[in-house]
Amino acid sequence: MNVYDKLKELGITLPPVATPAAAYVPYVQTGNLVFLSGHIAKKDGKPWVGQFGKTMATEEGQAAARAVAIDLMGTLHAAVGDLNRVKRLVKVMSLVNSSADFTEHHLVTNGASELLGQVFGEKGAHARSAFGVAQIPLGACVEIELIAELA
Repeated sequence: MNVYDKLKELGITLPPVATPAAAYVPYVQTGNLVFLSGHIAKKDGKPWVGQFGKTMATEEGQAAARAVAIDLMGTLHAAVGDLNRVKRLVKVMSLVNSSADFTEHHLVTNGASELLGQVFGEKGAHARSAFGVAQIPLGACVEIELIAELA
């Protein structure tokens, strides 16, 4: 299935690339690999602020991670021009703003991983790391980066 048809079926409109908040670029391509910089969770256009284990529950985190995945796909589209060129999503790294006793980072990150799998099918199955961190820029609850291979 065409990636854009799947996005339409899911009711997803890809956003434009966000302007970097510091000294970096949104993506870099080297050979057939595209590295996307970390994207923070946003809600209503502003950082989705919170900390798991204190002010947020896992289910809300899954929605935040899903929102990040949509932003990542928007950036990937801008980087490569056509998401159907993606041969494979290689790696996802997720940083979850959490208290020391929160242990469901992997479940929060599933919000992004499951959506990427829905959109890209087998090409969306990726290696992954999910870390708990003491803080993320702007107080965001989740930050995710992605590496993709192009055909």
